[in-house]
Amino acid sequence: MFLMKDIVRDGDPVLRKRAAKVNFPLSDEDQTLAKKMMEYLEVSQDPELCKKYGLRAGVGLAAPQVGVSKQMAAVLVPAAEEDGKPEFKDVIINPVIVSESVQYGALTEGEGCLSVDKDVPGYVPRHDRITLRYQDTDGETHKIRLKNYPAIVCQHEIDHLHGVLFYDHINKKQPFEAPADTIMIS
Repeated sequence: MFLMKDIVRDGDPVLRKRAAKVNFPLSDEDQTLAKKMMEYLEVSQDPELCKKYGLRAGVGLAAPQVGVSKQMAAVLVPAAEEDGKPEFKDVIINPVIVSESVQYGALTEGEGCLSVDKDVPGYVPRHDRITLRYQDTDGETHKIRLKNYPAIVCQHEIDHLHGVLFYDHINKKQPFEAPADTIMIS
């Protein structure tokens, strides 16, 4: 399992590099990477285990964040309802946003990142709705529509695969200014 010591921190060149496409079938190394990234998210979202292992809770973890410059990210958006079923859970490989809404969405609390240790205040405007195409660990291609929080999480992780960090999107002069009609998501 990955621990906080395995998470690459802001300033490491791998976080600013464009990640390489992943080939299929996945190598044993890539299968293990996918499993370990998802395991980190699962454990980090359990308050007791999170504390036991000294983790920071996360909803997404991209391969560059553990020092591997490949187009792979684990995403685990917890259930919005009480049914317990995650809103979105998968390892997205070679992801591409094929369409996006004109309307933006932003988290009222701003965004954070396991690789960025400091708090960077400000709104991070992202497309509120996206259509995402990706491959899973079996090489199956999926095309799904996401909106609000799951769409924001996936865009954050895809940014990691392109060498972009969340604070690159914050308006430097007015961090709490967002485009008109931005949907604020809490």
